[in-house]
Amino acid sequence: MSPELFAYRKAPELMTGRRGDYPVIIVGAGPVGLCAAIDLAQYGVECVLLDDEAALSEGSRAICFAKRTLEILDRLGCGNRAVARGILWNTGKVFLRDRLLYSFDLLPESTHKRPAFINLQQYHLEQFLIERMLQSDRVDARWRNRVVGVAPAADYVDVEVETPDGRYQARCGQLIAADGARSSVRKLLGLESQGQVFHDRFLIADVTMDADFPTERWFWFDPPFHPNQSVLLHRQADNVWRIDFQLGWSADPEEERKPERVIPRIQAMLGPQRPFKLEWVSVYTFQCRRMEKFRHGRVLFVGDAAHQVSPFGARGANSGIQDADNLIWKLARVVRKRAPESLLDTYDAERVPAADENILNSTRSTDFITPKSHASRIFRDATLHLAQDHDFARALVNSGRLSLPFSYTSTPLNTPDHDPFAGTMAPGAPAADAPLHAPGGHAWLIDQLGGRFVGLYFAGSGIDETTRSRLQALVNLPDPVYPVVICPMGETPTERWSDLPMFEDAQDLAVQRYDATPGTLYLIRPDQHVAARWRHFDIHATRDAVQRATRTSEVTA
Repeated sequence: MSPELFAYRKAPELMTGRRGDYPVIIVGAGPVGLCAAIDLAQYGVECVLLDDEAALSEGSRAICFAKRTLEILDRLGCGNRAVARGILWNTGKVFLRDRLLYSFDLLPESTHKRPAFINLQQYHLEQFLIERMLQSDRVDARWRNRVVGVAPAADYVDVEVETPDGRYQARCGQLIAADGARSSVRKLLGLESQGQVFHDRFLIADVTMDADFPTERWFWFDPPFHPNQSVLLHRQADNVWRIDFQLGWSADPEEERKPERVIPRIQAMLGPQRPFKLEWVSVYTFQCRRMEKFRHGRVLFVGDAAHQVSPFGARGANSGIQDADNLIWKLARVVRKRAPESLLDTYDAERVPAADENILNSTRSTDFITPKSHASRIFRDATLHLAQDHDFARALVNSGRLSLPFSYTSTPLNTPDHDPFAGTMAPGAPAADAPLHAPGGHAWLIDQLGGRFVGLYFAGSGIDETTRSRLQALVNLPDPVYPVVICPMGETPTERWSDLPMFEDAQDLAVQRYDATPGTLYLIRPDQHVAARWRHFDIHATRDAVQRATRTSEVTA
């Protein structure tokens, strides 16, 4: 794909000669920085987005976007475009040499709005995000603006920016570093990431071809067309296919990316009769590492700037977008003086453990795929041979455990349970989806959540006047909570209480997934994670849980 250029324009600071002052500056216009900018705008916070390029990403780069990420993109207003353009898939297959070991389904239930994953080239997603961002007048996007200086202070951050027309100074209350694995902000502050570099090399080849392969993730161990190594095949949009070849540490990166080296590898895999065209080729090594902490005063690191993982498991872009999802609702409240700055400490408290979980899973995947000792190879090969016939061995095969959302079970923002509940929807968990019916037709539970605190109330046989009044009083709390009522399956919500959003539990799945009984209330955070839950609705307990989830209890105590 030929990169699309974006218009450079002279910064206002260069025209006025005066320093600009902004609530938030974001450095980096990849998917993570773009999501952060859109989300801030939706919360009513103005920001400046700086990027030293003026084009979409070259090559497909990140391609696998998980269900949780798609739900976030829905909230940001571009999920439908991503899903419509992407390739939907739930099934993966694992091969040993030329035989199928087993297949797996990542989303065996069909009763969710979004699939387990879509495959979509990063440049397509960036295009959708940029177009969505430009719909807002709260984001000042500046291309070919390179950050060359960062000077944090107690109450602000000064930023020096280099452009084709010279340098200028800007000041912000908060700086978000979303500028990738080689983060210039991190380097300018003298900060480091710690972790492990894996001594192996992989070749990525994006090829365009007409192929009748099913839309699945295929992973080979020791295939006959690439012996003693591993290969991964994924389909993307526009008949582009991603092929990853393990090369080994001794491979010469410059030689291996040459067409005369790449094309024979692909022909050996596909057969000499299948035509294809090379779109993009890269050779990479990878590392699993992170910064010690992601918040440094008024500088906040997200995505690859904060942590890096191997590409196995689709954890990079997905975890970065979930970083932004976690950070921005908190940052918006701090900027708008609706929460103390200590709320930003919980970005570290929640996303550092999430990064550690991703690094752990990514490291285990890499160790299984590329065993570095004789003993580990014997274990790996024995596991693979057993996996064709034994379920217990399949659980040990690790061809890249795929990205899952993180549950913030240990965050200080949770209100601990006082009532017994079963299931996975404990405080800190990402909210589960379920199909609903409304007077206007079909709906999804996940679409009723996000962007604000929601009180998810499970009704019994109906809503009486007293319950209605108590639920509506949630909106009048100092920090409003917006009620959403789920009625039992088969009981269609009436228009009687048109000022109270009511939905029918279409297949009784919301009740099951939330282990709800009549009168159960869940408090859902703006990022669609559970903050608290009770068997019986108490407005005072709800108020206290919101104060805990926003750290405002520290101010009012």
